[in-house]
Amino acid sequence: MVAPPVITLLTDFGLKDPYVAEMKGTILSICPEARIVDITHQVEKFNIRMGAYILASSIPHFPKGSIHVAVVDPGVGTERKAIIIKTLRSVLIGPDNGLLALSAMREGVKEVFAIENPRYIAKKLSKTFHGRDIFSRAAAYLAKG
Repeated sequence: MVAPPVITLLTDFGLKDPYVAEMKGTILSICPEARIVDITHQVEKFNIRMGAYILASSIPHFPKGSIHVAVVDPGVGTERKAIIIKTLRSVLIGPDNGLLALSAMREGVKEVFAIENPRYIAKKLSKTFHGRDIFSRAAAYLAKG
């Protein structure tokens, strides 16, 4: 029996607003069997270094093949890329702003992709919520296979 896919979430969104729930709803709408684990949503606002450290410290404790979505994104809506990094142990998804770099370096990079496939991008793309409209969708479709 194959274990359901694990998708972790790390953000600087806090828990007062519906944003984390919207990301989870997006994932579960595409991949209902996913097991979603919150690493934290209390990263200091826009503190990429803090997010990178917490992510890199946390992901070695998850099963091989886990998908990690990280969103600390002061550049949302700019020309920065949305990326997927396949490592020797897991998959990292988030903005190309350094947030995923420490984890990728520690885990060993196999491949890096820009998220450009329209399947992974919401038809009504928000300029300020790529966590829901790109990163969560990409994670769910990768988990689904």
